[in-house]
Amino acid sequence: MQYRKLGSSDLNVSRICLGTMTYGQQNTEAEGHEQLDYAFEQGVNFLDTAEMYPIPTSADTQGRTEQCIGNWMKGRGNRDQVVIATKATGPADMVSYLRPDIHHNRDNIRAAITGSLKRLQTDYIDLYQLHWPDRATNFFSQLNYTHAPEKDGTPITETLQVLKELVDEGLIRYVGLSNESPWGVMKFLSYAEALGLPRVVSVQNPYNLLNRTDEIGLSEVLMREEVDLLPYSPLAFGVLSGKYLDDSAAPEARLNLFKGYTRYLKDLGVKATAEYVQLAREHGVDPAQMALAFVNSRPFVGSNIIGATTMDQLASNIASIDLTLSDELLKGIEAISVKYSNPCP
Repeated sequence: MQYRKLGSSDLNVSRICLGTMTYGQQNTEAEGHEQLDYAFEQGVNFLDTAEMYPIPTSADTQGRTEQCIGNWMKGRGNRDQVVIATKATGPADMVSYLRPDIHHNRDNIRAAITGSLKRLQTDYIDLYQLHWPDRATNFFSQLNYTHAPEKDGTPITETLQVLKELVDEGLIRYVGLSNESPWGVMKFLSYAEALGLPRVVSVQNPYNLLNRTDEIGLSEVLMREEVDLLPYSPLAFGVLSGKYLDDSAAPEARLNLFKGYTRYLKDLGVKATAEYVQLAREHGVDPAQMALAFVNSRPFVGSNIIGATTMDQLASNIASIDLTLSDELLKGIEAISVKYSNPCP
């Protein structure tokens, strides 16, 4: 396994991060523990979760993922060997069951961190992330930005003040963002510098061969400001493995279970995927490992958040860290990327 310091922090994280959003729904707690044991044995020390997981979220299942991880750490006695990242939920109709009026304000963040610490059975969180912005902006593949500042929620400065309290109290070590724009990242950084508030060390956004939009604007911010990207959906919900091209995906595969997740099944996305899969096979590499290795190789990536529902998938995804893409293969990837420019943003 490879490791690096995350952004400007002193968190030494594995280049592969284990995403856990299936634990408690697609995966039982026992299966989650099996995955965690294997990943830990392979040198993965970085785990990502959220208060609202598993996904799809619901009042019946919310919190199960953090509970699964908490029980695993308690049973193994390895909390000091694991870097834990979790998230405070932002405002949205889909999470209205969580708290009456969700925002990134003091009451909500305090409630969120209290719940996460209890479920994770720990005294502190290494990386505490804001799951999505508390303002009128685009995320989750939205297009057509509409400027509506009157709909903004908690001011960024107020949110940072609350996070500083949590840092000062030892409840969290570092702060990260998620589903955030270049403007948002820079505002968090500028306020932190001007007011002596916690500095963002990471941004967790979708990034994969079908969606490289973070290279436009955000990648410069990340590299100039020493903030790392934590890419999620590096396999585009498993689409880049090629298993949905010929209907070979199992009935319990994520996109077969949850029909609403069509983001990466747009016509151009499917065509681009077919060419990426063919390219990988021409070079004798596994398509999923090629897609992951590409993400692993990006200089602005701190740790690649993989996910799996089976042990075979998990082993293959972790093994992508050992795959180095040839110059010829990278040229082929770029040619397809030019032909299908971000087909699934």
